[in-house]
Amino acid sequence: MSYTYTNEEMKPMLNRISRAIGHLEHVKKMINEGRDTTEVLIQLSAVKSAINNTGLELLKDHIDKSIEQAIKEGDEDAVKGLKDAISQYCK
Repeated sequence: MSYTYTNEEMKPMLNRISRAIGHLEHVKKMINEGRDTTEVLIQLSAVKSAINNTGLELLKDHIDKSIEQAIKEGDEDAVKGLKDAISQYCK
């Protein structure tokens, strides 16, 4: 079972990704400018956190919109797919 997101539903996710991309571009600029490694690492940590939080929000939303229904319908493939995706995401 797969849920198709509307453009309106995806806006917040795309905004988060766009902010993370902008932040990563800033880190790239910092490296090119020869900024202090400590500063760069702190900013990279912030980017990593933003990406992880975006992934978690997507996961929660997927569970709410797809997996709960798949479980009700006995769709074991959807549940297995989620477990595989979580394993891959956590690597």
